[in-house]
Amino acid sequence: MKTGFVQFDPIFGEVDKNIEKAIRLIEPLDADVIVLPEFFNTGYLFTSKQEAEGLAEIIPDGKTTKALCGIARRKNMHLVGGIIEKAGDRLYNAAILVSPQGHLATYRKVHLFNEENLWFTPGDKAFEVYDIGLCKLGIMICFDWIFPESMRALALKGAEVVCHPANLVLPFCQDAMITRCLENRVFAVTSNRTGTEQRGGKHFRYTGRSQITGPAANILYRAGADTEETGVVNIDVSMARNKRLNQFNDLFDDRRVQFYGDLLNEVI
Repeated sequence: MKTGFVQFDPIFGEVDKNIEKAIRLIEPLDADVIVLPEFFNTGYLFTSKQEAEGLAEIIPDGKTTKALCGIARRKNMHLVGGIIEKAGDRLYNAAILVSPQGHLATYRKVHLFNEENLWFTPGDKAFEVYDIGLCKLGIMICFDWIFPESMRALALKGAEVVCHPANLVLPFCQDAMITRCLENRVFAVTSNRTGTEQRGGKHFRYTGRSQITGPAANILYRAGADTEETGVVNIDVSMARNKRLNQFNDLFDDRRVQFYGDLLNEVI
């Protein structure tokens, strides 16, 4: 199957323009799965919860989900992209999965980063895996990467390709994803944004370098740090179904969970 990403610099608050830019970049791509950045339609650097709420959408009835469903149908592909979800009086940092048939799923970010804790409610559902026919697909968002449990949970549930919308400002993730993919023997598509945002006395510079990573700790594609760029790679999904390292070691069968219990207990 062919999987890839879109990397660009969204303009804060310009939802229509950002959707148009994303669609223009997706349109020429020949791929089965494409991943867009976290908050690709709104920008990231909020100054208040009210500001975030003004840019939030109800899923699947909002304009962003409808727009992605439209191009997914036209291009016969699956898309994953990060948006703000409004659900009652709560806001979630969310990623939607859409198919040629429409909206399939919504993932709510479990591990919130920095001031996201002021604006959003942490995700309230477990990591899930979706069988889209060509592969079993998992989703995590940005800062989820730093918790190895995120990708391990997806891998144990059968994920073969992990879609990872991101707005990365720390310099570590792209290299860390090499280890995440190796220790779980999965593919990952990290779609990051580029550019800078300066609002409310705060300044963020995003690291770009969107990346497709393979299960053998191999970088299949890495974008530039500042470029508007798309990348598509043809992957052999069956490689993610083989957890063997050698004749005697299987990454999942060799786990000795009876000795891991203390890791699950809260440290007081």
